[in-house]
Amino acid sequence: MQSGIPSRASEFWGGIRAQLPILLGTTPFGLIYGILAMEADLPVAIALGMSLIVFAGSAQFIAAELFAAGTPGVIIVLTTWIVNLRHMLYSASMAPFLRHLSAVWKYALAFLLTDEAYAVSITRYAGETSDSVRATYKHWYVLGSGLALWVSWQAATLVGVVVGASVPESWSLDFTLPLTFIALVIPVLRDRPAILAALVAGIVAVSAHGLPYNLGLMLAVLAGIGAGTWSERGGTTGTTGTTRTDSC
Repeated sequence: MQSGIPSRASEFWGGIRAQLPILLGTTPFGLIYGILAMEADLPVAIALGMSLIVFAGSAQFIAAELFAAGTPGVIIVLTTWIVNLRHMLYSASMAPFLRHLSAVWKYALAFLLTDEAYAVSITRYAGETSDSVRATYKHWYVLGSGLALWVSWQAATLVGVVVGASVPESWSLDFTLPLTFIALVIPVLRDRPAILAALVAGIVAVSAHGLPYNLGLMLAVLAGIGAGTWSERGGTTGTTGTTRTDSC
């Protein structure tokens, strides 16, 4: 380890610590997913398997709701795919910092890439360049952040599946979902494209809320991406291009 560079262990535990406050919002979110999956009559193995393998809260919620509504499988797959398109933007932002890592590291960090992990990690790389992080262990920070969320998500899903519909409606746990995403979005709204994308997506989502099969959400995602891309191509510069990556 070079002098002045944090160790693997300090970066790893730093990522975990950074994720802990966010877990206060995502844990009830996972609990609600487990309950919703049971109410949608999803088999327990599939409900738990989605958390283990898919590991995408919003997509899992939508898939469970569409399954309960008897939506055709192709619509479920298409909807969840579009909802998760934002992960391509996260990947593009982080690619310059990750390209020098081994394939094993890239696959592991890609699997753990979520809204929450990205939001925490991008702040760790603020002001860095792809060359300046090559000799550091910041990818261990990303690993700790993503792994903390993955483990807590599995535990929350399992509790939700076991508890099922016995949780009183008066608990109103569903309010944690929008609060969690608001807390994630606000800190990264640092430039015009990001702000415009968030505003356009929010307006479209509310306006198209009544469309069947959650098509309003699909339109909101596409509209937000389009607005942000248009603003960037218009010559607006920003800071969201920096993210995480490191070397072993």
